[in-house]
Amino acid sequence: MRRVTSSTFFGALLLAGFALPACADTISVALDEVQTVTFPSQVATVNVGNPSIADITMIDDHHAFIQGKAYGSTNIIALAKGGAMISNTRVSVLSGQQSIVTVQRGTSRTTYTCASRCEPSPQPGDGKDSFDAASNQITAHQDAAKKAASPQAAQ
Repeated sequence: MRRVTSSTFFGALLLAGFALPACADTISVALDEVQTVTFPSQVATVNVGNPSIADITMIDDHHAFIQGKAYGSTNIIALAKGGAMISNTRVSVLSGQQSIVTVQRGTSRTTYTCASRCEPSPQPGDGKDSFDAASNQITAHQDAAKKAASPQAAQ
């Protein structure tokens, strides 16, 4: 009697024209951070379930960056040139900051990132006043840095 192993069985299925479902992986990425992903074979097309939660940028046909854009979870499907599914990856976007202090004052919330000292760190869900004040300061700081780095500023 011939013994059929699982690898022999799956190999026979592939030869017969049946495609195996892609493995469903799970990736956790921090909000506003990027993580690299390596696909086992060449990717022709990628689709993001909810692009407001995560985004993907292909580096080449085997590697991509996944960026966390908002808290929540979604999935990313990668397809080969012929349309076969390579990967169905679940992406969870979480807070990646280790030293966060959240101050709750009634219904208003303010978030701080604390390393050597605490600085306002606007996060989704913070109160409008504290979020807008910190966001405006960050935007003004970034604009000043862009102006200082522009070619016209060097003249």
